[in-house]
Amino acid sequence: EAYSPRNKKTKKGQINKRARFIEYEHIVPAHNFGKHLPCWKQGGRKACQKDKMFQKMEADLQNIVPAIGEINEDRKNYRYAESPKTMRFTQYGNCKVFTNFKAKRFYPADYSKGWIARSYLYMSETYHIRLSNQEKKLMESWSKKYPASEKEKAFRGFANH
Repeated sequence: EAYSPRNKKTKKGQINKRARFIEYEHIVPAHNFGKHLPCWKQGGRKACQKDKMFQKMEADLQNIVPAIGEINEDRKNYRYAESPKTMRFTQYGNCKVFTNFKAKRFYPADYSKGWIARSYLYMSETYHIRLSNQEKKLMESWSKKYPASEKEKAFRGFANH
């Protein structure tokens, strides 16, 4: 068993249902691509629901992946980061990701880094989303260090049509 919930129960004592379901997650969080739009300043995601550009970015398959609900919830819109060398990935059982709540950072598994990087670079280029210099350098580094698999190439080709 690779994944086990960080929290088996909610704060109210209920079974943590999000730990049991797969959700579709934005690699570049909606906050990161929406905050540049005028509608976001008028009420965030809810205010952008009718904005055509927001709809296009929100539905772009290049930026959507399946994720375990609990991990999606924990990640929020934290920035991706390289984990410390001594990191022990035990937060979610044997699932090799880690949410650093204090630093507001998310450390992805190595096998996801290239896909994450190419999604960030694609979204930045396609929709003119500004990345910080640090984010851009990290994404360029991951894209180079973790090249696209045949599966990813096939998917990205499909999603562009």
